[in-house]
Amino acid sequence: MSPGVLEPLSAEVESRKLPITLHGHYRLQKATGGQGLLVGFHGYGETAKVHLEALKNIPGADRWTLCAVQGPHVFYRQSTGEVVASWMTKFDREQAIADNVRFVSQVVEVLREEVGRDLPLVYAGFSQGVAMAYRAAALAGHRAQGLISLAGDVPPDLEESQVRQVPAALLGRGLKDKWYDSAKLEADLQRLRSAAVPVEDCVFPGGHEWHEAFLDACGGFLSKLARPRG
Repeated sequence: MSPGVLEPLSAEVESRKLPITLHGHYRLQKATGGQGLLVGFHGYGETAKVHLEALKNIPGADRWTLCAVQGPHVFYRQSTGEVVASWMTKFDREQAIADNVRFVSQVVEVLREEVGRDLPLVYAGFSQGVAMAYRAAALAGHRAQGLISLAGDVPPDLEESQVRQVPAALLGRGLKDKWYDSAKLEADLQRLRSAAVPVEDCVFPGGHEWHEAFLDACGGFLSKLARPRG
């Protein structure tokens, strides 16, 4: 049996599902008199803590309320013993997507109650978290004003009508990134444009990372969506 392939069930064995209640984790940094709400999703094997630090490096991010949502599936990194997280695996993928979207929707609802419903909402994702950013914009039920996507592609499970829910997008790719290559970026740009989503891209001289050039592009993108000061 190949790794990652589920063993077929015998006639005597049943596979059943039962809903349970879990507690999700997110980290928050509020901004006094903020210009917006930025909700981000980390990459595979990262944490909300790491992702929040990345968001804080965006120029002007101190004027935004920042939230980093942690994937609900935690595990130990073998090399260090550190507890890290991911968003899903192949197992029960569709159910995991629905659960994750529901979790994100609840997080944003709580935040909007706390910081105000009139603040512009922007979703951001890095690597594996990019798919969650798109799903949040399309399915979580909170109208967003923008989406930041770094080193990850538009999830194939979204239909064109759902992709149209993305209001405007900034896509980032490092020239040395072997996973999110130029072909994937081009395919995403075409898919978004065909859905009439205003989109811009930033290709920078780095790899699979939050590069300074992309952080600057994020700062410019957010400044166009921010609530005017005063």
